[in-house]
Amino acid sequence: MSTMIAPTRETVRAADRVEAARRRVTLAETVGQTLSMAWRALKKMRRNPEQFFDVALQPLLFTAMFAYIFGGAIAGDVQNYLPLMIPGILAQTVLTTCMATGTQLREDMEKGVFDRFKSLPIARIAPLAGPMVADLLRYTIAATLTFGMGVLMGYRPGGGVGGVLAAILLAIFTGWSLAWIFTWVGTIARSAQAVQGISMMILFPLTFLSNAFVPVETLPGWLAAFVRVNPVSHLVTATRDLANNALVSSEVAWTLLACAVVMAIFAPLSVRSYKRHM
Repeated sequence: MSTMIAPTRETVRAADRVEAARRRVTLAETVGQTLSMAWRALKKMRRNPEQFFDVALQPLLFTAMFAYIFGGAIAGDVQNYLPLMIPGILAQTVLTTCMATGTQLREDMEKGVFDRFKSLPIARIAPLAGPMVADLLRYTIAATLTFGMGVLMGYRPGGGVGGVLAAILLAIFTGWSLAWIFTWVGTIARSAQAVQGISMMILFPLTFLSNAFVPVETLPGWLAAFVRVNPVSHLVTATRDLANNALVSSEVAWTLLACAVVMAIFAPLSVRSYKRHM
């Protein structure tokens, strides 16, 4: 019967010396390696077009359903509800899209794809950031279809093209920032199904307990207090100001600050947890 030999102190020290002897990756190399990983993820998307089903169908279905179901009850009719709802659908669509980042990461780790990177002198953040850069395409598709569907239904954003583009860029950046949370979840969860379940428990309450679909004034006091401090509410209000009025309000600054805090916390956590698997 074979026995497992525990690593000795000398073996551990030798491994540490090998790790220390590796050439440090420069910032320029890190950027190049991240883009290479992004290109790999884009090719994977091209070979698996079903990855675009959620970003292609969800904006269309949610926009139509929420408008015709809640429009009359909340705003009197669909036309008056669209300026309130479309920025909310934009935030919801982009944020739910970023959940797939952690799920895809966990699936790659389960298949052993990341084992190939162990011996490569690459930046440890590149395999994580690369797919996230590629996911910017998915965020862009989701955001564009949301506004496109709204326009087809009669939405006319008062902020014009510039306001709409600014709202889309803010939503995409916020989704990319929050994706670091789900990337971290992907490195600690035991399966892709677990990642999806945990991500939904985190994101769905934040999305629906916000001002995305109803005015805050209609909510009970205790719930309104939470909605006002919910980061998703800041994003929704900021995108409304941009798309409907071309107004860069303080909500934009609060949203960007929240994004910076999330990245400062969860990007290092993701890399540290990922290195344990390397």
